[in-house]
Amino acid sequence: MTACPRENSGELAVFEQIMAQYERRVFRIALRLLNNPQDAQDAAQEVFLKLYKKLASLDETQGYEPWLFRVTVNVCRDIGRRRRRSVGIAEVADLVAPHPGAEHDAQRAEQREIVRRGLSRLGEKERAALVLRDVEGLSTREVASILGSSENTVRSQICSARLKLREFTGRLMMRRRS
Repeated sequence: MTACPRENSGELAVFEQIMAQYERRVFRIALRLLNNPQDAQDAAQEVFLKLYKKLASLDETQGYEPWLFRVTVNVCRDIGRRRRRSVGIAEVADLVAPHPGAEHDAQRAEQREIVRRGLSRLGEKERAALVLRDVEGLSTREVASILGSSENTVRSQICSARLKLREFTGRLMMRRRS
């Protein structure tokens, strides 16, 4: 039986270090996948509880990031299923470049809302692949590993997601202009 971090002060220090390094990123991914701050907080807590329980059995030479992101995606899927909510993206500030001024702030807020609505219409796997690849900046290989898919599948999901987003935003912008 492996020791829990609480039984070994060295492992507890490692746990605290990992949590300090990744808690914001895990929360941000969960928020983008669940579109609800409270659900994202619950997901992040669950991810770190799982880390706490599994830390002694994880291979630190492979790094903790892929494991954390894979668990985050899985926990978010479970929460989404349990609560029967459509999942989406809450904040997409990373996707829209900031511009100074009130007019630009209003445009930026409108763009964020359009992207949020578009992402909420994507399938769970497409959304996760797109968020991890385009928003979090992970490589296709890393995303494939996290999602348990092939790189070709991830590329296909991202391509499909981008096309759907482009079509959705195009239709919405056309309606607003008319």
